[in-house]
Amino acid sequence: MTQTRKNIGTAADKADKIWGDLVPVIGFVLVYNVLRRAKLEISWAGPDTALYWATGVLIAATLWTVSGYLRRKQKVPLFLVFTAGIVGGFGLLGIVLQDKQFLFIKPTIQNLFLAGLIFGSLLLGKNIWKVMFASVFDLPDQAWKTLAIRWGLFFVAMALWNEFLWRNFSEDTWANWKLGNMVITFVFAALNVPYTLKHLRDADGSQDQPS
Repeated sequence: MTQTRKNIGTAADKADKIWGDLVPVIGFVLVYNVLRRAKLEISWAGPDTALYWATGVLIAATLWTVSGYLRRKQKVPLFLVFTAGIVGGFGLLGIVLQDKQFLFIKPTIQNLFLAGLIFGSLLLGKNIWKVMFASVFDLPDQAWKTLAIRWGLFFVAMALWNEFLWRNFSEDTWANWKLGNMVITFVFAALNVPYTLKHLRDADGSQDQPS
């Protein structure tokens, strides 16, 4: 019964985290599309400024997610700290300078920054991926290294994809594809679950063996 409660609690925590990741992106896409199609006759809230307003919502929602951890007196995940910093920094630059290019390249910088953290830590004999998620999973070092490399390469691929997308497609396509990027990320994470479970260690330090 205790294990069942623990599993239910873990599942609920994961559901909250996924929802917390989705809310800022959903808010961004909704605000962007409303302003693009509402045809408001207001210079500061029309189709041309939709991307700035949507980015403002994205920043606010991301900060609200961070504040949720603080309100619950929980440690803010490092991954979220890095993401919030880049989203806030480049987002505000784009809004204040009224330059959409800062908004277009923000995902590129964000993904390359995360990839750089991962590969840089491995070169220094550390593993920041393990540091960020060791409290969730107990895995041997080689498994953590494999997962770190996989995610590092994934972030590089997503950075290249963002560059291709914003340089070759319309603003509308790029903005609405944010939901597509979330789906890609969730699918990639799901594909890594079997490997993680295969190398997951029990409380006594023994590794689970496949049946």
